[in-house]
Amino acid sequence: MRIAIYSAFFSPTSITYIKTVIEYLSANGHHFLLVDRMKKHLGQEGEKYTYFTDNVTLEENVDFLFSVGGDGTLLRSIAVIRDTKIPILGINAGRLGFLTSVKRDTLKEGFDLFFQGKYTLVERSLLEVTSKDPSEALQEFGYALNEVTINRKNTTSMLRIDTKLDDHFLTSYWADGLIIATPTGSTGYSLSSGGPIVTPSSNCFVVNPIAPHNINMRPLIVPDHTTFEISVEGRGNTHLLSLDSRILTLENGNDISIRKAKFSALTVQLDGTSFFDTLREKLFWGHDSRNIQ
Repeated sequence: MRIAIYSAFFSPTSITYIKTVIEYLSANGHHFLLVDRMKKHLGQEGEKYTYFTDNVTLEENVDFLFSVGGDGTLLRSIAVIRDTKIPILGINAGRLGFLTSVKRDTLKEGFDLFFQGKYTLVERSLLEVTSKDPSEALQEFGYALNEVTINRKNTTSMLRIDTKLDDHFLTSYWADGLIIATPTGSTGYSLSSGGPIVTPSSNCFVVNPIAPHNINMRPLIVPDHTTFEISVEGRGNTHLLSLDSRILTLENGNDISIRKAKFSALTVQLDGTSFFDTLREKLFWGHDSRNIQ
């Protein structure tokens, strides 16, 4: 098995877990390569390893990518995977770790399950974003796994966000911003903004205004074959567009199109866990004194 190891942030904690992953793979005879930014953090030991750069797509002869960090690291790893269908195993070295499968305190047990084939692959839809006037950042990688968000920039004034669904006018949101979330992203920014939780396999997207001026504006769930056409106006000349953790500035009037990407991401879910287990553990569902027997 050939494994790529990726991390976006190199804190002492994440380096400790990266070294543990390397030790496990080396001891069990697995081939691996590391993102090149790790090299300077591994000392002399790092000189003997093979590396890849994260500004190019991984080769398809890689069987899995191990993402060491939190949810933000896993989201960033999508730019390395792109449309190769290489599955991602998330190893939580962060705080919440909603998308990660292997916990920091049970690394060996999690790896044992994985290499015994005791897992399933979860297919997760992505959003593709284009703009009327070309944007270099969007042309390079205009995809998001969690959500696409429109936000104010350098102003406290609301935006007017004209929104069409499949060429049908929906409404003009007067709000601080607008979130278009995938089922995966429904437990992220959208949830914090009052949106619903959606199971990962649901074929839908969530449209959720941020602090709308009209409180009757509520989150809306639409089929995932919907195409969004969005035009933004405001007192300033620009607004922010974010794709997961990547943020860029667009001119007002540079219309945005959002649709389901033609490819999806695959993440590893170890046996014995489920999406609903994660809700109970991470969001403390059921933590009620009345449930104590």
